[in-house]
Order: sequence, then structure tokens, then C-alpha cells
Amino acid sequence: MGFRCGIVGLPNVGKSTLFNALTETQAAQAANYPFCTIEPNVGQVAVPDERLDKIAAIAKSAKILPTQLAFVDIAGLVKGASQGEGLGNQFLGNIREVDAIVHVLRCFEDDDIQHVANKVDPLADAEVVETELLLADLESLEKRVPAAAKRATSGDKEAKLMASVLGQALELLRDGKPARLTEPKDEEEARVFQQAQLLTAKPVLYVCNVAEEDAASGNALSELVFAKAKTEGAEAVVVSAAIEAELVAMPVEDRGEFLAELGLEESGLSRVIRAGYKLLGLQTFFTAGPKETRAWTFPTGAKAPQAAGEIHTDFERGFIRAETIAYDDYLALGGESGAREAGKLRQEGKEYLVQDGDVLLFKFNV
Repeated sequence: MGFRCGIVGLPNVGKSTLFNALTETQAAQAANYPFCTIEPNVGQVAVPDERLDKIAAIAKSAKILPTQLAFVDIAGLVKGASQGEGLGNQFLGNIREVDAIVHVLRCFEDDDIQHVANKVDPLADAEVVETELLLADLESLEKRVPAAAKRATSGDKEAKLMASVLGQALELLRDGKPARLTEPKDEEEARVFQQAQLLTAKPVLYVCNVAEEDAASGNALSELVFAKAKTEGAEAVVVSAAIEAELVAMPVEDRGEFLAELGLEESGLSRVIRAGYKLLGLQTFFTAGPKETRAWTFPTGAKAPQAAGEIHTDFERGFIRAETIAYDDYLALGGESGAREAGKLRQEGKEYLVQDGDVLLFKFNV
């Protein structure tokens, strides 16, 4: 299952610095983790998870394979993008292809780095991007909703459903609110809403780019962004792009000490990656053995056959059962054999809701 987070932001907010740091993290991951640059503007990075090493140590695995996220450096944006200004059409097209938006906002003062609006105001910056996405969605729905309503009068059930749920989204957009605040009342409405592929329906992670001295605790500007995120049901993290650029330029063995001196337990990029994972409503299960310990991504609420399908479609199609050990039991009992002896290895069927951290072995027959 591939998930893509699109990085957006106005000029001189640190978007390129952040993306470049992300795509250079292979230096830190080279020992155990695979890294690849899919395209010049796409980097695929490992989701940090300390559980992997602990499971691998117990299983005596030769390799460790983490779950991953792809980050896409989205084309630049200017005011008027929704009308095709600048790289507007390319920008909007790229946004449609990602699962979530990582919005980098400038939360630092620096006279040597000119701001495009000649003032540092992260909320105003956010509004520029949001307005363009909102206008694009508004233009789309003001055509689609009346057309669906017209078809609904002739008894078209799908059109009636579309007119109802997209009509809710249209009202929000007219009020200047993102479509993601729409609340489908059932699975059918959720399906129609998702199929609409609205730009403002995508989940958003705000990345507050702060000065080095504010990296540990943020500042007054980042606090404004966090408050905004809370009202929208979005996520926010604090990062110093300058620190991240320094980190990737130094030897791996020196990075922990460097972060500790700044009062940081981990890199900002690790927080961004993990927050993106959380934002998309994703969880992790593990497979473990002498050959490899591997993390697999699955959407929260998935049943065992769907989780098995993340490994291979045959696993889902021919699913029989899942031998399941909770992560805490796996650690406490020293792995599969200990869990089996203690009665903590469970045989779960098709209705089992996979839990974050489960160590699974799927049985299937095709």
C-alpha cells in the first residue's frame, strides 16, 4: 500500500530545505533500511519505529524492513493558481495525486531571507494555499451538485446521494471552510465523498519551520498554527529546517549528541514522518523470522484478510487464519515459541480487527 504526502508552501518558507533533508536521510538509514528516490521530486523514507529492532533482535532476523511513506515536492504555488496562474494547473494536478498535504509554514524571522509578502505571518500564508484549493473545489462542485440534483429528480439514487453529500461540502466551501469538515452519515455517503477527490478534503499536516533556538519548544508563531490545526482536526509539528540540513551533512554517529545539545530527543523529520503516518489513519503490523523482520502498513479498522492483502493479494484471496501475537506479549515472552507455550499465540479468523503492533503469520490457500 503506497501513501504519498505532498509538501507545499510559499517561496522562502523552507519547503525545499525540508524536502532535501528528507531525501538525504538515506545516509542515516543505509545500515538497515532501504531508500529510493522514485523520481527527482519524490523521496521514499522509512517510518521510524523502535519496535522493529526489538522484534528483530528476538527473531534473530538478518534484515529489518520498515514501512515507508513517499514525500512529493509539489510544484510552486502563487495567488491565482486556481485560475491557472503560474504553475497553478500543475500544482492542483499534483495535489490531487497525493493522500495528504504537508504544508510548510514560515515561523521564523530572518532579515536575510525575504518573505514573498514582506512579512512573516504563517496564518496568512496558510490562507493563500487554502484559498486556491477552496476556489478550485468550489468551481468544481458548483457545476456537479446542480447536475446531480437534476438527475436525482428522475429517480437516480446515486445522483440523489451525490447531490446530498456533495451539497454539504458545497455549503462548507461557500462559507470558506474546507470540504474535509463534511460529515458523511454512512458508508455510502463516505464512498461518494471520497470519489469526488476534492482538494480541501485531503488531511493536512502543518509543519512550523522555526529558528534553531525554537526547535525544542516552538514559539508564538507556531502556537498560532497549532491552534489553527486543532480547530480543523489537522495535525501540526515543529521543525527547524536549518537543523535538519545540518543533521544530514554530519556523520550518523554524531547526530544523537548534536540533537541532545539542542534539547531534542529525535530529528524533526522523524516527527514529520510519524505525524504523516498518523494523519493518514495508518497503523503497523509486523512479520518476523530469521530471514527478516518487516513492518507493514494497514488502515486503522482493517480486518485480518485485508491486512494479509498488504503482503500479497493471494494472502487475502485465500485467507484461512492469522496466527497472532500482541507486541507486548512477543517481547515479554521472548518471541513466537514463548508466546505459544504461554497460550498467547491466538488463531484469529476473517472478522478479526488487526491491532497496531500485532505480530502476524498468515495461513492461506489459493
